Amino acid sequence: MRRAEVSRKTKETEISIELNLDGAGEYQVETGVGFFDHMLSHLAHQSLIDLKVQAKGDLQVDAHHTVEDVGILYGQALQEALGEKAGITRYGSAILPMDDALVLAAVDLSGRAYLDFAVPVDGQLGGSFDCELAKEFFLALSRSGMNIHLRLLAGTNRHHILEAVFKAFGRALRAAVRLDPDRSGIPSTKGLLE
Repeated sequence: MRRAEVSRKTKETEISIELNLDGAGEYQVETGVGFFDHMLSHLAHQSLIDLKVQAKGDLQVDAHHTVEDVGILYGQALQEALGEKAGITRYGSAILPMDDALVLAAVDLSGRAYLDFAVPVDGQLGGSFDCELAKEFFLALSRSGMNIHLRLLAGTNRHHILEAVFKAFGRALRAAVRLDPDRSGIPSTKGLLE
């Protein structure tokens, strides 16, 4: 079973995440940050990874700790569910339009952390959601051993851009975690992914 449940409690946040890599994209997301919940629902729906997130954070300060820590735990859950990564496709990419926005996402589940976030957005969305938090989420996620490239190809509407980023990433992740019917072992000439 390619599932995982992880949780973490700090002085800033208390978070639990459940995911199923072989799901249908069902989601139940409650972080206290409305726009972020909206983006995580798109990520689950497009990746076909069932996702349950319960998060409480120090939102009286801002949403940074909550968003970053959800990224950390999502990455941990993903790595736990992938196990040794035998039989996975490993790579995934997507180019996704969202009205005026066009975003490219590419993922390598290499075990090596890297983020290229070429998505120049700033300002506030959804009340308390600072656009720079999207980068913080993907940076925290990449540290679990993912190589992530996200690139804005066109667009000016911040909501459309960030929605396209999460949807495109979901599509790329969907391809990368998928089991490859032509491969049973580790998808690396080294024999392991780290």
